Amino acid sequence: MEVRPVQPEEYEQVGQLVVAAYRAIPGGHLSSDYALELANVERRAREAEVMVAVDGQGEAPLGCVTFVPDASSPYAELLEGGEAGIRMLAVDPGAQRRGTGRALLAACIGRARELRCTALILHTTPWMTSAHRLYEASGFERLPDRDWAPVPEVSLMAYRMLLG
Repeated sequence: MEVRPVQPEEYEQVGQLVVAAYRAIPGGHLSSDYALELANVERRAREAEVMVAVDGQGEAPLGCVTFVPDASSPYAELLEGGEAGIRMLAVDPGAQRRGTGRALLAACIGRARELRCTALILHTTPWMTSAHRLYEASGFERLPDRDWAPVPEVSLMAYRMLLG
């Protein structure tokens, strides 16, 4: 599996993939406004770094993640100095359980180390239990003091990996 930057010709397809992945999450809350934000890969690619996982040359992306290099990005969620963030990690529902999420997460960890970040932060919902297991198995720890709610009906749980 290869993880690489998203290409402009993939923006629409990858946006649809992310929305489909979020819609498939049991118990998830996906407002129409957030679905539009998830689908807007072009904007995320301008204001952060968007990576896709593919299973071979010319293959359609199986998953996508937004890497936020620092707090200056509009996609930063509660990042402090020296920290990078992970947003909108999504795997095509038909391609799950093949290591795609793990590959995308590893690419973000590698990118954060490359940038000499002190920590990598992400937020997830309580109902994304499969993601919690992946994060914990990869070395992330819960960081309850950085939990927050972007809207009243959605509580986000913080995870952190120290890199230094």
